[in-house]
Amino acid sequence: MSGSTGDRALASRLRLAVVRLNRRLRAQRTSQDLSLTQVSALSTLHKCGAMTPGRLAAKEGVQPPSMTRVIAALEEIGYVGRTPHPTDGRQAIVTITDAGLDYVHATISAREAWLDERLAELSAEERAVLCRAADIIDRMAGGDHTA
Repeated sequence: MSGSTGDRALASRLRLAVVRLNRRLRAQRTSQDLSLTQVSALSTLHKCGAMTPGRLAAKEGVQPPSMTRVIAALEEIGYVGRTPHPTDGRQAIVTITDAGLDYVHATISAREAWLDERLAELSAEERAVLCRAADIIDRMAGGDHTA
């Protein structure tokens, strides 16, 4: 039955719901001082650890010159630091600082608080359905269940 009209309609509804939820979650930040690109770069450093600017640019899907500007802005406010690459003098390693970690943790807390409020508005049955749906969506996305 794959590819049926019902499957296509479900795919469209699911895509739209995920996009809307993601947009609402991304809007839940403790501060609007950073761009979404800067927040995303910080989150990637938090999740994946220190890396070169080129690798960070690739993970974020942006051109290296754009990432260089993002890193410079984050470094200026103390959210990231750069250290020399241990084996390649032309490279640097970008790391998230304690202040950057504090920002990421505060943003995660704000997003989870918003989501907790929305979940509290639902019935126990609706929350159970969402619990199962979260597992299915994570599996579809190839998630590792540790996020």
